[in-house]
This record gives sequence, structure tokens and C-alpha cells, in this order.
Amino acid sequence: MRYRTRVTAPAVALLGTAAALTTGIPAQAAGRTGAGPGPETLGDPVYPDLGNDGYRVSAYHLDFAYDATTKLVEAGATLTLRTTQALSRFSLDAHGLDIRSVRVDGRTAAFEQVAEKLRITPARKLPAKTRVTVRVAYGADPRRIPPPAGGWVATPDGFAVCCQPDLAHTVFPCNDHPSDKADFTFRLTVPSGLRGVASGRLVRTEQLSGDRTAYTYRSRSPIATEVVQITVGDYVIKDRQGPHGLPLRDVVPVARAAALEPALALTPALVSWVEQRLGAYPFETYGLLPCNNDAPDAFDFTGLETQTLTIYKPNYLLQEESKIGSHMMHELVHSYFGNSVSPATWADLWLNEGHADFYGLLYRYERGWPDSKGMTTMEARMKDTYALGDQWRSTSGPVAAPNAANLFDSQRYLGGVLVLYALRQQIGEAAFSAVERAFLARHRDSSASTQDYIAVASEVSGQDLTGFLRDWLYGTKTPRMPGHPDWTVTPAKASLSAPRDRRDSHHHENSATL
Repeated sequence: MRYRTRVTAPAVALLGTAAALTTGIPAQAAGRTGAGPGPETLGDPVYPDLGNDGYRVSAYHLDFAYDATTKLVEAGATLTLRTTQALSRFSLDAHGLDIRSVRVDGRTAAFEQVAEKLRITPARKLPAKTRVTVRVAYGADPRRIPPPAGGWVATPDGFAVCCQPDLAHTVFPCNDHPSDKADFTFRLTVPSGLRGVASGRLVRTEQLSGDRTAYTYRSRSPIATEVVQITVGDYVIKDRQGPHGLPLRDVVPVARAAALEPALALTPALVSWVEQRLGAYPFETYGLLPCNNDAPDAFDFTGLETQTLTIYKPNYLLQEESKIGSHMMHELVHSYFGNSVSPATWADLWLNEGHADFYGLLYRYERGWPDSKGMTTMEARMKDTYALGDQWRSTSGPVAAPNAANLFDSQRYLGGVLVLYALRQQIGEAAFSAVERAFLARHRDSSASTQDYIAVASEVSGQDLTGFLRDWLYGTKTPRMPGHPDWTVTPAKASLSAPRDRRDSHHHENSATL
């Protein structure tokens, strides 16, 4: 398992707190007076150790300098915060980083590293509702904490990062929770023979002394910490144009650029297809990063939706279009569900993965590409999945009630697809399409919960779908499928292990690729 287990209670035990799972992060307690330590949690139901309260981050500036000889990174993280309460102390998430110094509003601050927290005591107490600048200087070794323990992926000529779900704080000090999205700038200083690339658009290139180059990238939209991308290596940047003049850029290992071009050339048509269904692509650019490391243990997934630059294992992209096209669509859909609209808590993951698989499968079946079971229609796949419904609810919990041990099981993927299919059956295709677009528009550049989706679906469809969707999302038994009274569910067997269409690997090798 890649992910460090912090919550191990069975998912069904969470059913009694379904409301808490769908309302997002708890609000700061009212009536607090005086300055005190900020809480070292945001109360996530799946990863309760993640995140910190008492402030919100509005911006990060990450300054990385890579030494190709030592393979080490010297870094600075400058965070712009706004306090939500008076603070005598606050914390960031940080693990495996060599913290050199901390300054708060230009003044040296005391700090200590406790477990996976960086506790900071500023020289002066911080008033509520105040803008604060925090500068952390630190060093990191990308080889020290690779996946699954950390977010660094070392390559022969540099590194990339893979931070989902709870590993960004092994790369930079942060408030490591998708509900606290922020603007990002990245300055990457590298030997002049290498390229530094990050999420967003290149805004500046500087030639420095010592035969070094600094690249600065800036995001137009806020980014959740879990989908940040930073990479250094021997890359060529391949630019092409997408629909409506959208700039597309792929970051490709120089030695493999020609071999990977057939896969990279698929992106413009993929963007056109998804824009017809979900609206204009939400960011300033898109592209692929075939990371220069195909080792089996380099990272335990096929692709990951890091914002504006999806990371892939290169060898996967060498396959024919019918083998990779639906997975490429899955990752592209995450630009909408997961990146533009991030999960309010990790219990809301099905919103990301269910939607990505839903449209990935639609794309597959429109083209007549058989899946791993030989099926060529969404209806056939959903009938097959429906039969597994009670078994999955028994072994992996309801769709929207995961724990850390089963968070990335198939229930969040194909189980999520089944919920969306049932909703479309219930309200009709036109209303379903309107719900999807309204949800994305309402929560763009923010985070949203399962309850937010239920609310939009009810409002846009003109039907109160609360009971219907709660049964599908939180029920211990699979509801009847609208329009298919003949579909049956196979009785669950307690002895069966948790379902994994992902071949015991990362969630992004899930159903849409099979």
C-alpha cells in the first residue's frame, strides 16, 4: 500500500457521521478570545492528522535550487497566510525536510519538528484576520523519502513530485489539505543543461552565473497541495495548440521524445471531446510529463493529475491509442473534477475518481474499444458493476464513506461511476449534463463536498435528490437501478477481500484503463 494508514476503523462505522463527511472542514469554534496555539488538524474524516487551523494560506512561493552533483535540493518556501484567530503559535505540515530557519514577517521565529508538524512560535503574537508572511529555509534529498513514504520521485537526471493524497508536506512545508487551495509561484534553479518545470505557465527565464538557469512558473488558478507538480531533468518542451488556441505543452525526456510523440499528439482531440461535455478547459495550459523513470518501484501508479501537467510512466504511453486513450481522458477530466473543483475532505474522493472514470469509460465505449472484460457499452459495464454493489459495500464501505485503508479501492472509482449512472437514469441525460456544468461553475477554483454536489443536483434538476443520492452514496445495500428493474445484486460474501480493479497498485491504474 502506498498510503500511510491513519484511520483503520471500518468504513461502515462512519455511516453514523454521514452528515459530517459531507459538510467539509469544521468551522473554527466561535467565541475564542486571546492568542493561543492554532489547532494542528483540519478534522479530515480520512486523514485527521492533515492540515492546520487558525489560518488559511493565500499563496506559496517555492524556490528550489537543484545540485546535479549531490542530487540535493536547497529550498525556500514563502507562505502568505491570513490568520482566522489570534495565534501565539501555529503549525505547518512538514516531514523529512531539513529545516534550517523560519522567519515570520521578517523576524526570526522559534520552531520545532514534532511528528509531521513544524510548530512555529513567532516573536510576536499574531492578531486575528491579519496577513502574515512565513519564510522557511530547508534542504531535501529526493532520494531519501520516495513513494510510498514521500512525494519525491528521483530520476537519473533530477526529480519529479507526486503528492497525492498526503505527501506534499514531504516536498515543502504547507497546509497539506485540498480545502486550503492557494496561488503558487515556483522558481527552479538548475544546471543549464537541465530544465526546471512546474505547474502553471513559464513567466521568466534567468541565465545565472556558474552556468545555471532559473525558471519561474506561476499558476493562474489556485492549486491544492496534493496536485502540485515540480520537475527537473533533461527535458525538451513540446508546444502545440489545443482547441480555441489553448496552449498545450508536454515535458518530455529528450531521449524519448520521438517515441512518445504519437501519444502526446492525442491531447488536442481529447480536450475537444471533454470541452463539449464539461465546458471550456479550466486552466491556462495542459500537457503530459512522461517522467524519466520507468522502474517498477519509481511510483506506484500509471498517471497522476498534477495540475496543468499530468505525470505518466513513459512506457505506458508507448502503447496504441485503444490501450491508453480512455486513461488519458480519465486524467484530463481531473482538470475539472479534482483540480478545478477539489474535494472538501478526502471522504469526497468519489467526486474526483467517479467522474474521471465515468467520462473515461464513455470515451472508450464511444470508440468501440473493449474493456478488460470484453464489454463495449456503458450499460453492460454498469450492469456488471451493479451486481458487485453489495460486495463492495461490505468490503470497502459505501461509496462516500471511505477510510484511509480503502480510500483508493474500486468503490471510489467504478462505484462512483455507478452512482453517476444511476443519477443520469433518474433525471435524464439533459438534466444530468446541466448538473455537471452547474457544479463545476459554482465551485470553480475552490473545493466542494458530497453535500454540495447533492445540493446542486437537486436545485438544477428540480427534484429533491437528497434521499436518492444518500442511499446510493451512504447506504449499506445497493439501491434499485432506475430504468433497469431486472438488474440484480449478487449477495455479499464476508470472506472476500477488498475489491481492486487496480491490480494492487495505485488508483490511477483503475477501471477506465482496463
